[in-house]
Amino acid sequence: MQVIEQVGELLRDIAEREVLPRFLRVGHTRKEDGSLLTEADLACQSALEAELPGILPYPVLGEEMTRQEQDALWLRQLEGLWVVDPIDGTTNFINGLPHFAISVALMQNGRSTLGVIYNPMTQELYCATQGGGAFLNGTPLPLKKNANPMSEAIAGLDLKYLCSARLAARLNSVAPFGSQRSMGSSTLDWCYLAAGRFDVYLHGGQRLWDYAAGALILEEAGGRLASLQQDDFWSDVPWKRSVVAARDAEMFAQWHRWVRNNQ
Repeated sequence: MQVIEQVGELLRDIAEREVLPRFLRVGHTRKEDGSLLTEADLACQSALEAELPGILPYPVLGEEMTRQEQDALWLRQLEGLWVVDPIDGTTNFINGLPHFAISVALMQNGRSTLGVIYNPMTQELYCATQGGGAFLNGTPLPLKKNANPMSEAIAGLDLKYLCSARLAARLNSVAPFGSQRSMGSSTLDWCYLAAGRFDVYLHGGQRLWDYAAGALILEEAGGRLASLQQDDFWSDVPWKRSVVAARDAEMFAQWHRWVRNNQ
């Protein structure tokens, strides 16, 4: 069995063991940064830390570690580093919204070479390897082959960390797209863009585990991406990275130009 298949099977198994039995059955606390944390997040991350090195013997960096632990792992990564988000969309998970995912990426030299994202509520497994294409449950991405024209485009937007007040105002008044969505799971936003469910995407600032798997899945599906600061998305700072992305090169050129002109 290939590595990517092993990771996919592991995510399905951990979801059944550690995540779904706790859906709507756990309380929550708040971390220092204000984000939510549940027993399910901790149980899922613990399982990933224990079992991913059995597939490839690399250390695991997870969202629910301390920043000191995360920094140490990032700085001493050698041949590879697993980067995991045990539950992306914890607010959805707590409130019974069936839109959350487990995300795993293998990163080497600061770039992702493997990404797997699993939504246990829909049983959708998105995966990609560098140079190997992107897939949803074995079907090549994108699912929808033709993009909408920009005037009818569906935009995935998360403006929470957007620093430019002008850009935020322009998006609310003269945005070039047709409609927008904000669904509470960054990892699944990437997947929806890769699948062609979204046409363009903008996020004010994602953590490493938010983009590590999804950015690769989008690239391998033919999408294009940058940050607000860098044309080369992968060269920007790892811990809080903005996103400007689109499902294909033509749409990206239009969207990227509009965003840059309106910052």
